[in-house]
Amino acid sequence: MMQKSFWLTKEAGEAQREWYVVDATGQTLGRLASKIAMVLRGKHKPTYTPNVDMGDFVIVLNSGAVKLTGTKPDKKLYRHHTLFPGGIRTRVAKEVLANDPEHAIYEAVWGMMPKGPLGRRVIKKMKMYKGGEHEHAAQQPRVLEIKN
Repeated sequence: MMQKSFWLTKEAGEAQREWYVVDATGQTLGRLASKIAMVLRGKHKPTYTPNVDMGDFVIVLNSGAVKLTGTKPDKKLYRHHTLFPGGIRTRVAKEVLANDPEHAIYEAVWGMMPKGPLGRRVIKKMKMYKGGEHEHAAQQPRVLEIKN
């Protein structure tokens, strides 16, 4: 007799959500982003289903203290378009990390999300703060360890 695979459906509402808090101090951007993306998608759970949002919430603290290795601070580029002709804007990673570190983490995690309605819903469960304080104490977040 063959065992059936577990498959979570949207209607079942079986996804158990948890809250995790991550301290980004001294963390490498890519390794931090890949761990956050895995938790947001729910890939760390044995009941992972690719077409259902079953991931957990992630709170990122001290986002300004994330680091890049090698020559990436000087050579990595962040681009966006203003939607006007000739409106491409480019910033260097060093400038982005100094002025808007949340954007650097957001872009890194977004690159690991599925593009479409599911990815847009999942990325909203990531909350970022420049400092070490957050307003989600009522959710009793657990610490998510990331090895560097």
